[in-house]
Amino acid sequence: MNAAPVIAAVDGSADSLRALDWALDAARRRAAPLRVVHVRQYAAWGQADVLVAGPPEAEGDPVLDEVRGRLADHAGPPAVEYLALEGVPGAVLPELGGDAQLLVLGSRGRGGFASLLLGSNGLAAARDAECPVVVVPRPGREVHGEGPAEPGPRVVVGLHVDSPDESVLAFAFAEAALRGARLQVIAAYPWPVQTWSAPGQLVPPLIDQDSVAHETRTLAEGFLSPHRERHPGVRAGAEALPGDAAGHLVAASKDADLVVVGRHRRRLLAPARMMGSVTQAVLLHAASPIAVVPPAPPQE
Repeated sequence: MNAAPVIAAVDGSADSLRALDWALDAARRRAAPLRVVHVRQYAAWGQADVLVAGPPEAEGDPVLDEVRGRLADHAGPPAVEYLALEGVPGAVLPELGGDAQLLVLGSRGRGGFASLLLGSNGLAAARDAECPVVVVPRPGREVHGEGPAEPGPRVVVGLHVDSPDESVLAFAFAEAALRGARLQVIAAYPWPVQTWSAPGQLVPPLIDQDSVAHETRTLAEGFLSPHRERHPGVRAGAEALPGDAAGHLVAASKDADLVVVGRHRRRLLAPARMMGSVTQAVLLHAASPIAVVPPAPPQE
């Protein structure tokens, strides 16, 4: 097993404590150490016009003390390390991903507005961290659509057949194997397809939808094949669905253990890190925890 830690970011909020429980379970499944981190933000970091009376106390962090009490009775592994840091959480947390195999945090912390669906720290970590980031949403998010066709643990992953990301599929298969879950692979294709013949005139497509769906499913199955060989115990099925990829993934998140999505690769004309509209929509609306997986480093 990988000796790199699973990191749980906490700030004392109920959201972060739910993320802590998820991270503890993830560390156990991976036989990895758990690192509990509290980033203490002081006025001098975020407000240049506010003076700080003195430096923070070096010893004693009430947030970490609360977590120690919460985990005091947990039996067996993983080993737990506690770390208090100072700085802006949205900048510090992504940096921690450099030596972690997973960074876990709640959808919102103590700061921000109650109406926000995703806090700025979660957004920054999902966009910038070098490791996969899991965001645990608040319970009670409602999603439209029917429940799963069959009971049991389930991991959902989005697959873009035009530009598949092997790191996303690898993470999803590994997570399904750890959980003894089936893997639901959603490959969305644009439909309806419309073409312009003259200004203001749309022409129905000459393409047959069944053919598009069949081609999408065939491509998806081809991308899944090597991962099935590496994880023969994972039952994975590809679904080719028309229209909005984000909507299908959000609907599939109902009663799922995890939804796995990717982050945009850096491009020559867009070198900044980006998440993409589908990933951001899933982070905002999915009912289950969401894993955002960074792209694999480019081959040299």
